[in-house]
Amino acid sequence: MDEQMIKVCRNILEKCMALKEHETFLVVTDETKEELARPIYEAGKQMGAESMLTLMKDRIRSGEEPPDAIAEAMKAADVAVCITQCSLTHTKARKEAVAAGTRLATMPGISKDMFMNGAITADYHEVEQLTYKMKNILDQGNNVVINKNGYSFSFSIKGRASIPSTGVYVHPGKSGNLPSGEAFIAPVEGTANGQLYIDGSVVGVGKLDQPMILTVEKGRLVNAEGEHSDKLLSILGDGLGRSVAEFGIGTNKSARITGNVLEDEKVYKTVHIAFGSNLTFGGTVEAGVHIDCVFNQPDVLIDDQKTIDKGEMKF
Repeated sequence: MDEQMIKVCRNILEKCMALKEHETFLVVTDETKEELARPIYEAGKQMGAESMLTLMKDRIRSGEEPPDAIAEAMKAADVAVCITQCSLTHTKARKEAVAAGTRLATMPGISKDMFMNGAITADYHEVEQLTYKMKNILDQGNNVVINKNGYSFSFSIKGRASIPSTGVYVHPGKSGNLPSGEAFIAPVEGTANGQLYIDGSVVGVGKLDQPMILTVEKGRLVNAEGEHSDKLLSILGDGLGRSVAEFGIGTNKSARITGNVLEDEKVYKTVHIAFGSNLTFGGTVEAGVHIDCVFNQPDVLIDDQKTIDKGEMKF
């Protein structure tokens, strides 16, 4: 086994998860990512934790629930790391595990390169500071407008609380992605209208060579134009999957646009809009799918104040 990978994984478990000797440590993986999951399982074992590795078949789409037995194991663990091809971040299994006190990190679609380079190497103290500053602004806001390349998109966040995903999950019931660096919130259902110019990446599609133009009316995606737009619509389906679910802002200055949304949505100077489920972070939609769309250097106004200017945070 790659000793350098195990060393990196030990560093992650120590600094980001505060894994301690004799704690129960669960690694959830699937057939696609099993090879990457084994080094972090081995790292936990070397640290003296009661390490367990659970293998399931690949999920079909991000947001699909894991088997019930794995969901129960997630609730029972002190620390859980989910290294899977499709994301378990926006599942009831993750939400219930966190409610039970599990410290939990999801690493959907992670690659060996992402373990060793880019966002994972960030100064997570800086990431944490930026993320909480952005969270505080979102929590006080009511209305958001996103402008890019002549396209405008607006929605309400009134009464909604944002989620800080800092990459540091050292207290019971804390969770988020690894690598991380974003603040995100569930827009009020039915309030989103306008058009989005997506030029970064899209879950299920990857890094974009040509932009997509997405049209939303009353909180629902009604049209998508551009290369791979048919694939996006197919993944979302015709039902609740087309609901505007999330608005997120990247806060990790070491992250790169790679085509893997786990890293892409953390890139500083990007924001993302997701469609599908948001029940697990303050919304009301449970769609069985959650698809993020990342774009670069927009202007963002919160309650008519320009909070982000061509991607740069103005605070």
